Amino acid sequence: MRALLLSLAVLGLSATAAAAEFTISFQWGNTPACNNGRAKTTGNPAFVVRGLPAGTETVEFRMKDQNVPQYNHGGGKVQMSGNGTVPAGIFKYKGPCPPGQVHTYQWTATARKGSTVLGKATAARKFPE
Repeated sequence: MRALLLSLAVLGLSATAAAAEFTISFQWGNTPACNNGRAKTTGNPAFVVRGLPAGTETVEFRMKDQNVPQYNHGGGKVQMSGNGTVPAGIFKYKGPCPPGQVHTYQWTATARKGSTVLGKATAARKFPE
């Protein structure tokens, strides 16, 4: 019985560790400067994706202003089955545009196989930096 419980605990830790490995990072790059509070539609920043869950077909990216979370900045979906870079400008979204302030923006990447969610990863940065 102890061996069975230990095996289940190890499997649970392995599954948790595997899910925790899915990460994204980004740089604002050529994101246009804006501080008047009127977001403009622009191309996405480049993303680096690591630890993409096995079986992933698409990754959906969504941006949220942590200071004004009710504002919908949108995002986009890309076909992706392995780790790598999502080039800048692949999809359009409403860019960061804090009204004369610095806000923190968080991107969430959702890995999917069909409609099944396989994992999520987030990364946040201030704008302007």
